[in-house]
Amino acid sequence: MVFSSLEFLFMFLPIFFLIYFLIPEGRKNLWLLLGSLFFYWYGVKDHPVYLLLIIASIGANDLFGRKISVQEEIPRRRIWLTIGLVYNFGWLFLFKYAGFLTDNINSLFKLSGQPGALPGFHPVLPVGISFYTFQITSYLMDVYRKKIPAEESILRLGTYLCMFPQLIAGPIVTYSEVAQQLKERVHSLSNMEEGLRTFTIGLGYKVLLANSFGSFWSDLNTIGFDSLSTPLAWLGIIGYSLQIYFDFYGYSLMAMGLGHMMGFTIPENFRFPYMACSMTDFWRRWHITLGSWFREYVYIPLGGNRCSLGRHTLNMLAVWLLTGLWHGASWNFILWGGILFLIMLFEKKGLKKHLDAHPAAAHIYMCFLIPFTWLFFAITDFSQLGIYLGKLFPFLGTASGAVYAGDFEKYLGLYGPVFAAGLVFCTGWPEKLYRKYQDKLPAILMLLLVFWACVYCMYLGMDDPFLYYRF
Repeated sequence: MVFSSLEFLFMFLPIFFLIYFLIPEGRKNLWLLLGSLFFYWYGVKDHPVYLLLIIASIGANDLFGRKISVQEEIPRRRIWLTIGLVYNFGWLFLFKYAGFLTDNINSLFKLSGQPGALPGFHPVLPVGISFYTFQITSYLMDVYRKKIPAEESILRLGTYLCMFPQLIAGPIVTYSEVAQQLKERVHSLSNMEEGLRTFTIGLGYKVLLANSFGSFWSDLNTIGFDSLSTPLAWLGIIGYSLQIYFDFYGYSLMAMGLGHMMGFTIPENFRFPYMACSMTDFWRRWHITLGSWFREYVYIPLGGNRCSLGRHTLNMLAVWLLTGLWHGASWNFILWGGILFLIMLFEKKGLKKHLDAHPAAAHIYMCFLIPFTWLFFAITDFSQLGIYLGKLFPFLGTASGAVYAGDFEKYLGLYGPVFAAGLVFCTGWPEKLYRKYQDKLPAILMLLLVFWACVYCMYLGMDDPFLYYRF
């Protein structure tokens, strides 16, 4: 079940909120937990053991948090923290990275002329495991640091871990951000209205924009990268860049809207990143909660920038390689993280100062760099990646294959309106204009039009899963 589906909008959501607002305040967390577990079960019903995995995570981390909290001696606290981290990251490694590791070990054996020694292991990735693992480990680390006390109620801890608005694809919420709201929060008509507005904007971004760009990217994959002209190849990667933005930003807005309807403040995850003037600024605006997690729990503990230049560079490299690996167990993601590291290293060495001084040139720089870096994220097969790079830069002499005359004009004609809309909406100006007049009748009618247009598209079958469900 995805947010952008008729079953979610017209079955799950009405039933959930009808009961949620009818039951007493003291039972709302229990109903939210049960509803979230049902939502998760629906997504993993072909692999029901994954529901047991997340339920076991609630019990195990409740125990780990309590054990860390009662220990007065730091070594004993560290032992229980280590046990908790091994438990949580152990499951993530098993499902997400074990197959990648065994495949690469077997490849090394084959290069040496030996048969593969390890059996292949490629289980279906439990939905949302990367996100809920990061959430619950942040809880354990904050308890260890005595930043927060261990939660006394396993119900509240389970509700935090499983809350369906952000369970599958974030935003990554630390426990301190919602601890008080789990105990007491405000339910009001104004919160409901604001949540519905935010949810509908996110739904529009996903269904009307992201899914359309997704269709365009699928068309190019069907054609085959070796048959693309250079202009169409550039249009394609720009389209993918807009798809991943509106897909993930749309999900984050829907999560924020659903949380608001229940009285929660879910943190902002995007701040118009495509308006950034440097890659450093871009990653302060994109997937903000993931960046905050890596900064708080990896970068700063490693020493941050309060160390020697060489150590600082290694800290940056570690963060960006881990960021790439977090997104997927594939070498292209590691390469993607390494490329981002190099770009930001150059910016820290002085390039960013020049970009900040010349914003027009900086925007041109980012208009090239954003789609170029997303290419390494989008294509996992290195041979196909090489073909696409050859199409983008034909002067390198690596392009091959027959190119159909007029392919760029054909697809620009088909998808031109959605490209125009995407380029305008990624600036944030339409959203800011709407917020200014959101209580006026034209704005209300526009939002209703967006909602029913989305419903119609979903009825036609445009309810594609979110890209970040894979991570």
